[in-house]
Amino acid sequence: MALICAAHDCVRGTTASEEGKSGAHITFCLAGEGAVSYLAAPFFMPDSREAELIQQLAERDAQLAQAKQEIALLKEKIDALARRLFGKKSEQLDPQQLQLLFQELEAPGPAAGKESGPQGFEVEPARPLKLSPRRSRVRTWRLPDHLPVVEEILVPEAVRACPQAWRQIGEEMSEKLDYEPARFLRRRILRLKFVRYAEPETAPVIAPLPPCLLERSMVTPAVLALVLVSKYCDHLPLYRQESIYWTRHQIWLSRQLLALWVGMAAHWLRLIYEQIRREVFSQGYVQIDETPIRYLEPGHGETKLGYLWTCHLPGADTVYFWQISRAAACLEKVVPVEFKGCVQCDGYAGYDAFARTRGASIVLAGCWAHVRRGFMEAREQAPRQAGLILHLLANLYRNEQRLRQRRASPKLRARARELESKPLIKRLHHALRLWKEKKRFLPRSQMGKAIDYALAEWDSLLLYLEDGRLEIDNNLVENAIRPTALGKKNWLFFGEAEAGERSAIIYTVIEACRRRSLDPFAYLRDLFTRLPTATNWQIKDLTPAAWAKSQAAASVRTAA
Repeated sequence: MALICAAHDCVRGTTASEEGKSGAHITFCLAGEGAVSYLAAPFFMPDSREAELIQQLAERDAQLAQAKQEIALLKEKIDALARRLFGKKSEQLDPQQLQLLFQELEAPGPAAGKESGPQGFEVEPARPLKLSPRRSRVRTWRLPDHLPVVEEILVPEAVRACPQAWRQIGEEMSEKLDYEPARFLRRRILRLKFVRYAEPETAPVIAPLPPCLLERSMVTPAVLALVLVSKYCDHLPLYRQESIYWTRHQIWLSRQLLALWVGMAAHWLRLIYEQIRREVFSQGYVQIDETPIRYLEPGHGETKLGYLWTCHLPGADTVYFWQISRAAACLEKVVPVEFKGCVQCDGYAGYDAFARTRGASIVLAGCWAHVRRGFMEAREQAPRQAGLILHLLANLYRNEQRLRQRRASPKLRARARELESKPLIKRLHHALRLWKEKKRFLPRSQMGKAIDYALAEWDSLLLYLEDGRLEIDNNLVENAIRPTALGKKNWLFFGEAEAGERSAIIYTVIEACRRRSLDPFAYLRDLFTRLPTATNWQIKDLTPAAWAKSQAAASVRTAA
């Protein structure tokens, strides 16, 4: 008789050893699901066969454990995808929710005023987050004073019938907000010819035509500005503009003609674009991110994937670059060769490859928002540990918010971060290293990925503590991508690869206007009027930043 036993008590068997019994009683217990007993005939098993069965059972146990692990990871990915598609997109946590995630760590520790975390890890007491309330906008029904006034006088019927019998003793006034739809005009330019009375045989004198962007073209600066603002600011594709102009104004402007005008405008705006680019890369610090946009490949009838690279200087402008790939070589065209300084970006490996080609002239700074994003996605899997990390990150962002409210200088920011933020980061790093060494989470789980990402980017994440110019995250450049994200939901893809470059130029100018609360239509109309006679030395005075200063100075002179 043979005694069969399996590892981990999965299979447990007993047999009768007395000779002469008719059978053996064998009991199987499968992973705690209950025992199954039956009477088996007596049998003899060689030792080799017994070892083989034990090995097979052990292999099946390992396969079962691996399958359960993979199922758990797949369920976690499905839940994360469902939250990403249908859940709230904001990463802000309600103070009470964060307190709930962190409440398990609030047991009193060995030291007064401290809280004990995992493995004796001490953290600061969990204080309720005091989120700054949104600025309350005062709603008033008083109409703006700058609106033109159109008066309408109403006289009673009896007074109109016999006005000499009535005397006016007063009036009552009420104001309403009205609107007149935009309209197209036929601007007819008449150039009068003159000849001297005394010299009728001489050549006549005639005024020259005003300078224009394109000779013998019917487009004016106002119409060109309207097309650009409608497409790149209001996100109306050209085919929708074609329909609007025809159905509402009975003006037929085909999308082919509109596309030619957009290309001409991008050509004229390139000088402004290059000036903005030089200003963005002149300070030795820039934030970079990229967003995918599809473009149409002529002759194939299909779209390919390109990328709009976005470079932003905090407190200044944003410049866009179009590339047909996301390779590290694209950054060679995006970042000027003479640029030396810090590039703040996410953990994409292309930035590391680019920095290695530039040597010591480029330093990469990390983004704490990407770190926080990973732990936000891991809240469902590990609420206790993720709550600890989110609590510490909330303290970091609270310090940054206080510095922004004080409008602290770079030196003051660096000093405050050294005193207030650096201790929090040390505690955070200690917790991550502890969980990593103890193998607390599976590497492929959401929590494991968040921990690995944070530790891999750790050196670059610490740079903002030393340099007060750096921001804590890359959110400013991501905010600059949003207008393009709204646009591509309407126009879906670029018409061709070259259209991406033209769009990058126009987006750069429009975004510069938006950041300064300028009316992009007024700016572009004035710019297209002045560009034909402007010299290269005057371009720096025509950028949105310079135009905003000139408009502010003109308003002060008018008020005085």
